[in-house]
Amino acid sequence: MKSSSFIFGILIGGLCACGLFAYLGQSESGYSGGTAGKAREIKIAHTLPVDHPVHLGIEHFSKRLNELSGGKMACQIFPNGQLGKETAYLEKLQTGSLDIAKTSAAPIASFVPRMKVFSFPYLFRDRDHYWSVLDGSVGSDLLDKLSDRGNDKPSGFRGLCYYDAGSRNFYTVDPVKGPADLQGKVIRVMQDPVAISMMENFGAIPKPMGATEIYGALQRGNINGAENNPPTFVAQQHYEVCKNFTFDHHSRIPDVLSVSSSLWQRLSEQEQNWVLTAARESSAFQRRLWQQRSDEAVEVMVKEGVTIHHPDAQLFRDVAVGSAKGDASQEVEAIMRSIANHK
Repeated sequence: MKSSSFIFGILIGGLCACGLFAYLGQSESGYSGGTAGKAREIKIAHTLPVDHPVHLGIEHFSKRLNELSGGKMACQIFPNGQLGKETAYLEKLQTGSLDIAKTSAAPIASFVPRMKVFSFPYLFRDRDHYWSVLDGSVGSDLLDKLSDRGNDKPSGFRGLCYYDAGSRNFYTVDPVKGPADLQGKVIRVMQDPVAISMMENFGAIPKPMGATEIYGALQRGNINGAENNPPTFVAQQHYEVCKNFTFDHHSRIPDVLSVSSSLWQRLSEQEQNWVLTAARESSAFQRRLWQQRSDEAVEVMVKEGVTIHHPDAQLFRDVAVGSAKGDASQEVEAIMRSIANHK
């Protein structure tokens, strides 16, 4: 009797040890392969606050993925840059230490050069043209090819969907109603060769600096203006030191939800379909919310005494043509032509 109890105890101990080792193996990758009654856990990171339309879009993705999978797939979201900056996210996707990340298309261009196309100014005629392109064959092709750096070299991640980040526009101390008004003005821009070249074409003095430095630089007169979208302009309270906002829509750089190739290859075809469906639905949800927030931001701007200008964007486009054109590869130029010809 004692011998039987001893053998039974050994068997139970062995089973527990096997279960523990299996659990530790799953936890190490950051992705649970899924066992009976346990959801597959997927880590998602982004740099924005929890009230931002992108975060709410990712929450919608998480909710729909859980519903579509019948509770078999669940997400853990890390907002506010908890896991680092966007370039670090892309590197983590490559190694498989992060499952999904939201980044701007801009840093992706350092990994997948064809994505540089979004940096070129006045690429899209308007918001309808922008989303028609992204929802069409050109946008789908760019997402599909995100897994290829070029020359069939893998990037380590692939695209799932686009999120709206609005259009970038000038906001200045003095009114800007045409390109001539930018002559000699010091304008903060992103650390991007195309953005710098565009400002030089306008006769302005480009001044790259961190986003947190802009308010103080405007207040001290170190810069005469900057450029961004209305929700960011309002959220950073730049309306307190800049009373002119010019809608010229010089660039529309989308955010992109990307998944690690390492994770993607471990998913079944059905799981991949769940992820893609949840991503597409979250994109539609997020862009509606973004437009709502943009409209609300404009209302705040008016209330705070900001003068809003709607000049003929073609005037700016004519001057900006050729900005950093020499930096465009033949592939990027071909994509630009496809976008320009898209009806």
